[in-house]
Amino acid sequence: MTQSFDASNTDNRDLTRVTQEITGRLRARGVDVFDSDSPDDVVRMLEALETFERSVEMHGGDLMMDEPPTRQAAQPDDPQFLLPKRSADESATAFMQRLAAATSAIRKHKPHT
Repeated sequence: MTQSFDASNTDNRDLTRVTQEITGRLRARGVDVFDSDSPDDVVRMLEALETFERSVEMHGGDLMMDEPPTRQAAQPDDPQFLLPKRSADESATAFMQRLAAATSAIRKHKPHT
C-alpha cells in the first residue's frame, strides 16, 4: 500500500510557518501585525521595514539608538529616523504607504555624520 502525498497540506503548513516567522521578526522590530493581515501583507511589510531601516542607516542613523525599548520614550538621533507606529485600525496597505513616505523623507534628508 502506498501513502498518498498531499502537497497542498504541506504547502499550507510551510506558508503558515514562514508567515509566523516573519510576523515574529516584525513584532520584534516594533511593527504590529494583525490576524487580518495576509501572508503577502506580512512579507511586504517586512520588505518595507527593511527598506526604511537601510535608509536610516545610510543617512547616519543608528537603529539601536533610534528605536526605543518597548513602552519607553524614544530619543532618536533624528525624529525622522523613528519607525512610524501602526495604529490598531490601520490596514497593512495604509501602514506601508506611511512607511514608504517616511522612507522617502529620510532619503531627502541631509545625512548625519
